[in-house]
Amino acid sequence: MTVVTAAATSFERSFGGEPDGVWTAPGRVNLIGEHVDYNAGLCLPLAIGERTAAAVRARDDDRLRLVSTQTEQTWDGRLDDVGPGRPQGWPAYVAGVVWSLREAGHDVPGIEVAVASSVPVGAGLSSSAALECAVALAVAELAGLPTDDAGRGHLAAACVRAENEVAGAPTGGMDQAVSLLAREGHALLLDCRDGTHRHVTLPLDAAGVVLLVVDTRAPHRLVDGQYAARRALCADAAARLGVTSLREAVPADLDRLEDAEQRRRARHVITEIGRVAHVVDLLQRNDIEGIGPLLDASHDSLRDDFEVSSTELETAVAAARAAGALGARMTGAGFGGSAIALVRQADVGTVSAAVRRSFADAGLGPPELYTVTPSHGAERARAGAP
Repeated sequence: MTVVTAAATSFERSFGGEPDGVWTAPGRVNLIGEHVDYNAGLCLPLAIGERTAAAVRARDDDRLRLVSTQTEQTWDGRLDDVGPGRPQGWPAYVAGVVWSLREAGHDVPGIEVAVASSVPVGAGLSSSAALECAVALAVAELAGLPTDDAGRGHLAAACVRAENEVAGAPTGGMDQAVSLLAREGHALLLDCRDGTHRHVTLPLDAAGVVLLVVDTRAPHRLVDGQYAARRALCADAAARLGVTSLREAVPADLDRLEDAEQRRRARHVITEIGRVAHVVDLLQRNDIEGIGPLLDASHDSLRDDFEVSSTELETAVAAARAAGALGARMTGAGFGGSAIALVRQADVGTVSAAVRRSFADAGLGPPELYTVTPSHGAERARAGAP
């Protein structure tokens, strides 16, 4: 059963009748550019085939009724019941989007929503953004809001506000942008300073390589304070350097930061932005294999300077590299979640086996491995009843 069918079936069972439609949005893998979105930097994510589906029906009042196929937790309330810290759990990401759009001045209705998803939760593949963006596009279409590129940019901002203020996760805007704006066969070069973007061709098949995802199964959490602490330290570093963000800083500025930890954090951000630009240049010259060493450098910087790795991530990356991957790194915010490896098609079996064996040797639970291809952004996947 596809997630679209699962969401529609759950809706009919929970609420009776058919939804107005089913909307889907993808999870994402960030090829490179980690922890730079909230530093006004450059990042290069791509949407993946795993998607979240939201079957939605508008109401003629401000009531929200929410169910999911993945949990028994439901939520039934009104928009006036939504705000910072409430509701909690997964309903925050749905109710928060509706609240955020209303806070932005839009006349949005109450809704009934049934959710189904194939995006792994806690894997660092942005399951939360996929949920937000599927709901945001649904509400926008039902309320007659713009859904062109500019409109989707506004929806992404509403999703970020929902996640930051209602769910309490201090994320940047990369995940929501790619979930709404991605194009099949491309990565999305996102300039987080001004919100502009362009699509960069990512012809993996033509180059004879695949992007292998290693879901370590180690929980990926952003609300335990680690992410927020690093974000705050970066903001303070920019203030100490007298710039609006670390995007305006250069490597020579690092010597002006007296605190060693802050200097390491800033060094990662500054060098990571440079690596993104280098990867884009290589892709434009069709040198996909050439990006491997930059993926390695990104991981090493995240491990040593930003200190967001874990035993599971290190095991995955080291095993993939040793087995012949062109490059490998953690993806997402770290602290668990997933790693990616750029692998020649002929080496996928060898690399996958080596990673599984390495986890077993280390006494870790088995990881889940799969390949991903650049997918498209959020869409209406099924119309409702006439």
